[in-house]
Amino acid sequence: MCCDQDAVKWVLVISLGNNFKVLNMKKHTLTALALVAASLVSTQAFAQAKEGPWMVRARAVSLSSANTDTTGLGLTVNDIVLPEVDISYFFSPNLAVELILTVPQEHDVKSKGVKIGTLSQLPPTLLAQYHFPMNGYKPYVGAGINYTDISKVNLLGGVATLDKDSWGGALQVGVDIPLDKNWSINFDVKKVYIRTHVYAGGVNAGTLKLDPLLVGAGVGYRF
Repeated sequence: MCCDQDAVKWVLVISLGNNFKVLNMKKHTLTALALVAASLVSTQAFAQAKEGPWMVRARAVSLSSANTDTTGLGLTVNDIVLPEVDISYFFSPNLAVELILTVPQEHDVKSKGVKIGTLSQLPPTLLAQYHFPMNGYKPYVGAGINYTDISKVNLLGGVATLDKDSWGGALQVGVDIPLDKNWSINFDVKKVYIRTHVYAGGVNAGTLKLDPLLVGAGVGYRF
């Protein structure tokens, strides 16, 4: 009887030990699964939150005008480098709108190489963009509308003048190269259509087409 009782005790101990091991393994398995699930949820939340809908860029831009006119005067304005700031809002990872701003820019106006005066222009531009996220690079294309305010026109001592503003289309291609989830480097090229009538003594003498090409580089911050 004694031996039978001892055998029963050992069977109970071994059985309890095995059950404890099974329960312990299940506990570790459940813990591992919970950690994996938490990691997946955390990763998904980070992926959704890592890019905010707003982006602000600052660029240095080289402006080169086409300088074609129908006046016969050979009118040109000089090329310049200007500061540019733009504000973008992303409706989705692919679709965005961008408002481009700068400060008034002064140009020398020449007729067949001889300076005849100056003008200032302020060209805010609104563009709709489509972005192509691909392998760390984010190229985009855009199209929109430009409004240019033309002011401080001083040509031939006031004998000649221009329209006060211009409306035209704008085209764009560029790329953002992310440095981290917020900062990026930007390269951008735009073609903007700016035209004005030239008046001499109050008479329309023809059209001056500036139609500048703008090539810029800068940094962006997304939040």
